[in-house]
Amino acid sequence: MAKKILIVDDAKTIRQQVNFTLTKSGFEVIEAESGREGIEKLKANKDIDAIISDINMPEMNGIEMVEAINGDASLPHPPILILTTEGATEIVAQAKRAGASGWIVKPFKPEMLIEAVKKLTKS
Repeated sequence: MAKKILIVDDAKTIRQQVNFTLTKSGFEVIEAESGREGIEKLKANKDIDAIISDINMPEMNGIEMVEAINGDASLPHPPILILTTEGATEIVAQAKRAGASGWIVKPFKPEMLIEAVKKLTKS
């Protein structure tokens, strides 16, 4: 059975790139445009194996989403990979404190993304 990955990014082109890369490697992909929508998709799909999220998004950013997921005992807690243009060490540290499992800076190499997701989902 394919591992289910939730992509949370307000940029449609990034969601499409990540979706294409992961689908090609045998993953099932669900998309969300904001942290708030990401949480709704997680509630509706409790079998999500990992989340890939941007940081800078309207409504609810990636760090706020990570904090909200990890602070809600009723939600599953899949590993969360941050995929963003932000490379500042303070933002990386903030995401890790919030509970993010890993970090990839855009633009990403498809092989790197696949390797990171396989590691997170133990596939």
